[in-house]
Amino acid sequence: MSQSTTKTYSAEFKERAVKLAVESEQSIAQTARELGVNENTLHTWIGTYHRTERQEQEVHDEHLYEELKRLRKENARLKEEREILKKAAAYFAQQRP
Repeated sequence: MSQSTTKTYSAEFKERAVKLAVESEQSIAQTARELGVNENTLHTWIGTYHRTERQEQEVHDEHLYEELKRLRKENARLKEEREILKKAAAYFAQQRP
């Protein structure tokens, strides 16, 4: 009976392999052969990397959306305060003898 052995790769190795495969001029299959990794495994790593990248982008976008909401609310408050100050200044300007 033959037992299949599963190779484990460090996160750093996977990250470097994905970067090499994506940025390289050669095919993913060629990169996988040079690294001694199964082509499907490298494709899986690339998919995982891009999925993680999209999730990070979504979190970043959500943060920007929340900041935009906060800034719009603050802007509305400041405009209201400015209008009140304008009216107060006009009122006190009329009160001067």
